[in-house]
Amino acid sequence: LDLVGFHGQTILHKPQEGYSIQMGDANLLSKILKKKVVAQFRQNDLKNGGQGAPLAPIYHFLIVNNIRVQFPLAIINIGGITNITYFNEKNFFLAFDIGPGNCLIDKWIYKHTKNLYDYNGKFAQKGNVRKDLLDIWLNNKVFHKNQPKSFDIKDFDVSKKLSGLNLEDGAATLSMMTVNLICESISNFSDYPTQVLICGGGRKNNFIFNNLKLNINCPVNKIDDFNFNGDFIESQTFAYLAIRSLLKKYLTYPSTTGVKAPCLGGKLFNKS
Repeated sequence: LDLVGFHGQTILHKPQEGYSIQMGDANLLSKILKKKVVAQFRQNDLKNGGQGAPLAPIYHFLIVNNIRVQFPLAIINIGGITNITYFNEKNFFLAFDIGPGNCLIDKWIYKHTKNLYDYNGKFAQKGNVRKDLLDIWLNNKVFHKNQPKSFDIKDFDVSKKLSGLNLEDGAATLSMMTVNLICESISNFSDYPTQVLICGGGRKNNFIFNNLKLNINCPVNKIDDFNFNGDFIESQTFAYLAIRSLLKKYLTYPSTTGVKAPCLGGKLFNKS
């Protein structure tokens, strides 16, 4: 091991106020590991007018240049937050956060079962979608902000609207919100994708994945189908960003975070 890219755990993301806070002491980590650690990936972007997120698009760019795909193409990461990187051609990409991915579902499942997430979407598959609630949520102006846009999980709270729903119906309704927000974002591109690749933990939720396949008008694949492990795209991203940081290569762009100009980032901690 030569180098660690250490993002840390985001506890507060407020780009409109110019900051994003991640837990984790990179200096201590470097000291313990006796290795070089690159951290603080968002700060320079924020200082230069960017959202500080999403950070994965430059790695998504590397992926699409190493697999056989057609353009336009979208890579969608369904983590706590869902984000999208859209390529209308090989050398141009646009990215932004879409909205809640798994965060609200996980919170709902934990509240009712103490499980950390809806394993394979089994609760959602047994439930009925409350379309009346779904329509109210989808009309929330927070989802319709102009790009660039990024979110904190604290930006979303529908707990009051869920009162009275059983476990399965709540899981189904929240999961369908994730599906609908993704489908709406895709349909807003002037050139509809010819292919959509899904990564992140949400790809394992069969309710979400199967509904995406039903509602997106092009082939939808898991990124695993292209010999990438969809569980590790995010961690591989920060390994890649750490290397780019050391080489003084750009991490973010006006088309990904809204930063004023292509931007360097990351800070080296070296206790090796």
